[in-house]
Amino acid sequence: MNTGLPVVGIVGRPNVGKSTLFNRLVGRREAVVAPEPGVTRDRKMAPAAWRGHKFLVVDTGGWSAAGNTLDDKVSAQSERAMADADVLLLLVDVTVGITEPDARIAAMLRRSGRPTLVVANKADSGTRDDGRWEFNRLGLGEAWATSALHGRNVGDLLDRLLELLDVDEADASLDHDDGQLLNRSNEASHDEDPSAQDESAQDDQNAQDKVPAVAIVGRPNVGKSTLFNRLIGDERSVVHDRPGTTRDTVDTLVETEAGPVRFVDTAGMRRKARVDADTEYYANLRALRAIDGCDVTLLVIDATEGVTAQDQRLAERIDGAGCPIVVLLNKWETLDAEHREGVLGELARRLHFVGEAPVLRISALSGRGVHRLVPAIEAAMEAYESRAPTAKVNEIIQLAQSAQPAPGGARVLYATQVATQPPTFTLFANRELPATYLRYLERRLREALGLAKTPLRLRVRRR
Repeated sequence: MNTGLPVVGIVGRPNVGKSTLFNRLVGRREAVVAPEPGVTRDRKMAPAAWRGHKFLVVDTGGWSAAGNTLDDKVSAQSERAMADADVLLLLVDVTVGITEPDARIAAMLRRSGRPTLVVANKADSGTRDDGRWEFNRLGLGEAWATSALHGRNVGDLLDRLLELLDVDEADASLDHDDGQLLNRSNEASHDEDPSAQDESAQDDQNAQDKVPAVAIVGRPNVGKSTLFNRLIGDERSVVHDRPGTTRDTVDTLVETEAGPVRFVDTAGMRRKARVDADTEYYANLRALRAIDGCDVTLLVIDATEGVTAQDQRLAERIDGAGCPIVVLLNKWETLDAEHREGVLGELARRLHFVGEAPVLRISALSGRGVHRLVPAIEAAMEAYESRAPTAKVNEIIQLAQSAQPAPGGARVLYATQVATQPPTFTLFANRELPATYLRYLERRLREALGLAKTPLRLRVRRR
């Protein structure tokens, strides 16, 4: 994502407070934070500002010298951040001192020649400040004693960061008051309701973004991150065959033939009874909020496992949110003809309520069929935002009633479209309309107005 803003990368070994500092700098709880190490795995990027200057902050997973395949991939993401950043913040734990991973990361940073600040985190009081002197042995300059959790000395750190970024006061993209406002947001108590903070952040993000947001959702290990990386053309999300690899939402703006699109990778969602850790709970919460805030949702289904009950529940959740859904049957190329027919039968039976939502057979790994995704998103968005003239709506309703009158003398006297995203219609009737008749009218409206690929809502008001 090329924004022209300077990039600040936060790196370090696991569990030194990188995500806590990331949240502090961006002014909201953007990244999932938990006491256990290894929560962050993907590179997460968000804008921040200080004293009228904007920059991008990149959170990374903990770098480790050696580990399993997943650890190696997380470390590779951290090394990518080191290579791409203009300035790096090396986080260390002042309560622990220098460890072997700290020394190895520092050696890499010295070789890279990138401007680096050593941040001795967890200095929650002045009694711990002297512990920072030990980290001067890393050879990256004087360490800064800070507390990302409480915001202690973070302002001084940011002042020094701007010096390294070599920003020009004349080029400030925010006025000074905005910088102070962000500072007050950063200094807010962490005892505040995190859900309220997240909702406020989501509202701010939606207000700023003028491009459609497309969320990629599904059960764990169905290929969401593989598809995300293919769509954006970069390895932003860690891909591994272990379920639950993705722990947080990761989004990237991509230029497509239909214009800019913001793709959002989400954590795999399991049913509540099987969520057994705080990190997984918050990951599920972020994924659900991504659904609520997006314009189109891509439901990725592992075709080799068929359409499961959890896939059905996710589709119901998406349908309830009122956003268009595109169903992706991933790993389709691995199925024989008999299994393909069975999957399509399950799809028609379990997901009948999504109507004529597009169903694409793809392979996220090889890219087969992925080229049809953007046109399907574009068609769904057009239907999602369409508006019909009132005269046309009434003509459709009257023709439908003439062909099939409602039982019990009920009749729609007047109808109009009152909203888009999704298309919403209000029907003024002389008495209550049966649910079966409402479904009939909905079908007629879909057919006549070309709204097969979007959710549609009908509201009835009695006169």
